[in-house]
Formats: sequence, C-alpha cells, structure tokens
Amino acid sequence: MATSQDPDADLMLRVKDGDVQAFESLVEKYKQPIINLIFRMVRDLEEAEDLAQNVFVRAYQSAGRYEVSAKFSTWLFTIARRLCLNELRRRGRHPAESLEAGEENELAPRQYRDAKTFSPPDQFLHRELEEKIQQALDELPEKQRLAILMCRSDEHSYDEIAKALECSVSATKSLIHRGRETLKEKLKPYLQTGAWNDDSTETLPIKRCL
Repeated sequence: MATSQDPDADLMLRVKDGDVQAFESLVEKYKQPIINLIFRMVRDLEEAEDLAQNVFVRAYQSAGRYEVSAKFSTWLFTIARRLCLNELRRRGRHPAESLEAGEENELAPRQYRDAKTFSPPDQFLHRELEEKIQQALDELPEKQRLAILMCRSDEHSYDEIAKALECSVSATKSLIHRGRETLKEKLKPYLQTGAWNDDSTETLPIKRCL
C-alpha cells in the first residue's frame, strides 16, 4: 500500500483497502470539527449532525476512488462544503422551513463553543460579543463565510482552503480579506465601546480572521 506524508490520508488509503477501523478513527477525529463548521453555516444543530453524518457516508462511499491529491482534511471539508451549499440552496427554496429551524436552535451554538472560564461580567460580555460575531458571519455571502470559518483553524493553509472552496488561492485571499473587512465594519460599533475593545476578541474563535 502506498503511503503519504499525511497520516490521515494514509488512514483513508487503508479504508480503500477495506480497513473499517481506520475509517472509525477518521470519524472520531473529524466528527466534531465537521459538525462545528456545518452548524455555523446552517444554524440548525440537528441538521448539522445529519449533514455531518452524510459527509462521512459520502467519504466512505468514495473510498474506492480515493487518491491522495491533497490533505485528507481538505478533501473531507470539500465534501462538507458541497453538502452545506446544497442545504442552503434548498432552504432558499423553502424559507419558512429555514426560519423555523433557526428559531428552534437559537441557543444551540453554545454547545459547540470553545471551553473557556470567565468571571460573570466577562462571561456575559463574551457571550454577547460572540453572538454579534455570529450574526455578522451569518450575513456574509456563503463562500466568504466558509473561507472565514476555515481560516479560523491553524490546520488550513490558503492553498488548502482554496482547494476546499474550489477556487484559486488569490480568489480565496480576496474572499477572506473582504470577509474580514466586512466583519470589522459590522463589529466596529461594539468594539469601540467602553465595555468591548479589540482585546475582547482575543479568546474568540474568530480572532485569527479579524
């Protein structure tokens, strides 16, 4: 069996050869990151979990055709991106259903936030600011939002994000730049108050992209 410099790609090559345990290891590693990404796109926890399951079903079904042309994580996030966009387009055709899902899952993001400890006042401000950030993210165009969300993670280079978004590196950098500027502009009124400042974003997942 051929090997690569990406241990996860090597696991997927083992899956290609019929190793089910190798696939279970990949699911265990990537289940939560995939759910997190999808949830921040569709804003529906149950739907995010269902779509994440579909991502892994698609990955397993594609094992026989799998070739190491990029990092495994890039390949997997590309599948997640396509399923996300399909779901968002479907919702565009069924806006009432999308609105109901958003209302039912309004508080669900807190289940997937990074675990941090804050004093009560800081905790309140942190939660309020993160909700404003999420609101600003929701208003970004789909590709900008995905680029920004993938940029959150140090695991994804511009090249890897570009491959997942199926566009050029220069276009990816432009998407991220425009997304950053839009977020800064939308959050400026909050970050310039006495209670919030730029340091307030230091512990937030979106910090790296601002």
